[in-house]
Amino acid sequence: MNRPGLTLGARRLLAEFVGTGFLLAGVVGSGIMAERLSSDPGLQLLQSALAAGAVLVALILALGPVSGAHLNPAVTIADRVFGVSPSPRPSDTWPPRSPAASPG
Repeated sequence: MNRPGLTLGARRLLAEFVGTGFLLAGVVGSGIMAERLSSDPGLQLLQSALAAGAVLVALILALGPVSGAHLNPAVTIADRVFGVSPSPRPSDTWPPRSPAASPG
C-alpha cells in the first residue's frame, strides 16, 4: 500500500530537525525555569536536569520509531560502531541538526 507524503528518508531528516530544535528549546528552557523557581544552586541543577531529561524521554518516545531519535551525533556514531541497530549514516543526519541548533 503506497501512502502519499514524505519518503522514509525525508521523514527521518525532518524528525531529526524537529527533535534537535525541541531538545535545545527544552534544555535552555529548563535552565531558565530552574533559575526562576529557586535561588539554591543545587536545587536549580536538579530541576534543570529533571526537566531536560523529561524532554529527552518524550522526544525519544515520539521520534524513535521514525528516525531512531539520534538527536546527538555521538549517539549515531556509537550506534554504528557497536552495531546495535542499522542507523543512518552520520553525514545524512547532521545537516538537519545544524539549522535546528543554530537559534540555540
